[in-house]
Amino acid sequence: MASSVAAAMQPTYIVRYRSNNGKTILGFLAVFRDYYNYYGIPMFYYVVDENESFREAKYVLIKLDESGEKIEPSRTTKPGYIAIPIVNVESAPDFLLPKNIE
Repeated sequence: MASSVAAAMQPTYIVRYRSNNGKTILGFLAVFRDYYNYYGIPMFYYVVDENESFREAKYVLIKLDESGEKIEPSRTTKPGYIAIPIVNVESAPDFLLPKNIE
């Protein structure tokens, strides 16, 4: 989802925070127009980083080619990849409920 928005040259970022139970959450906030006629409804797509593979990453790199989709954590950008920055926040933003995503 985030790569399709970034590929369309729209500003995109991924939010990273620790949940109340200590798990790392990576999320992407998308706002859909005309989602069942609820204009501008925000949706938060997230994943729990169980094995902490994105703990030190500053970017999520995405490459799409004839062999498929490749997603990897990285501290730097790479040529040929879509690079989406990771923004660290102290806790879940107040508008996200429930805050304790497990």
